[in-house]
Amino acid sequence: MKHIFSAMLLLALAGCGSDDGGNNEPNNNNPDPDPVGEPVITQYAGYTLLWNDEFTGTSLDLTKWNYETGTGVNGDFGTGQLDRATNRVENVKLGTGTVNAPGELSITTRREQYVDRDYTSGRINTQGKFSVGPGSRIEARVWARDVKYKGQGFAFWMMPAEKPADQPHIMWPQGGEIDIMEYVGAIPYNNLGSVHYAWFWENNQYQSWNHGHKGGYYNYEQQQKPQTNPQYGGWPVTGTDPNAGSGGYHLYRIDWYADRIEFSVDEHVYHINYFNDGDAFGNAPDGQDADATVIVDGKRVFKSEYSHHFPEWEPFDHKFYMILSAGVGGNDNMTYGGAIVPEAVFPCTTLIDYVRVYRRD
Repeated sequence: MKHIFSAMLLLALAGCGSDDGGNNEPNNNNPDPDPVGEPVITQYAGYTLLWNDEFTGTSLDLTKWNYETGTGVNGDFGTGQLDRATNRVENVKLGTGTVNAPGELSITTRREQYVDRDYTSGRINTQGKFSVGPGSRIEARVWARDVKYKGQGFAFWMMPAEKPADQPHIMWPQGGEIDIMEYVGAIPYNNLGSVHYAWFWENNQYQSWNHGHKGGYYNYEQQQKPQTNPQYGGWPVTGTDPNAGSGGYHLYRIDWYADRIEFSVDEHVYHINYFNDGDAFGNAPDGQDADATVIVDGKRVFKSEYSHHFPEWEPFDHKFYMILSAGVGGNDNMTYGGAIVPEAVFPCTTLIDYVRVYRRD
């Protein structure tokens, strides 16, 4: 399934495509930082803080982040989007924060004519400045406050920072992709956590059929994988509905191990992807991308496997960089979350309290 925030083949080939320079209190499902003074950074047993941004300054820290501006190399970020990303404060800015978050980054989509588009957005990444791989915990505390209509969305995701030594680039999806948080207004009560990969090496060339995807949903109300995968519906969510991702801050995380990635929301694991054939279910390798819903500690968890298909490049053995991006969907075929609806309300702001990366000791 292609989606609104995936980096398609040209993005992987050319890097970051660039061509131009709330008053409601959220429902919190994890402890608030100290509302006075510096944020309290959680210390986890068995982990050491490696990198973080608490967004407590007055402007984006350009020693940590890059602005990605424009519309991507192919003009729609590869997913049919309508928006143009900018480096303006209208789309990306730091605020003074609230009682729920001492510092906050705001990433906003707007309905406005700008250059050649009718929508603007914000996208930032750590490419060339920070990357991380197996043996890590990567998390962000995010409130998708205004993402309430079909065609609106926000993602916290990762793309490859390394490539084969004998290649000038790494092609998507052969280099892999990790979507930690993928939240859209058309599916308001669920988050999607995914890996993207390729079935065959294909000499590091793009083939339209060569795309594997394993994604698991998290239901905010049930705090587990839903019984059945959700469809479009239930939007717009009103107010701060605690059962929707727009209802308050949530902690989105992956724990990245040598053999798997575990996706969680508010510390509830809901998707585990194993890299090697047979590892998820203790079976002999059978050449199939197996998946199933299993019960772990009384909760539904989606297990999947076999995202390392070929020896030339096993993507999730390597480092990735982080991305925070908002988008406006252009159609129902390419865009995860669907096309924007006329009644959608803008500006549409998502708040990010912090991004933290820990090394597993």
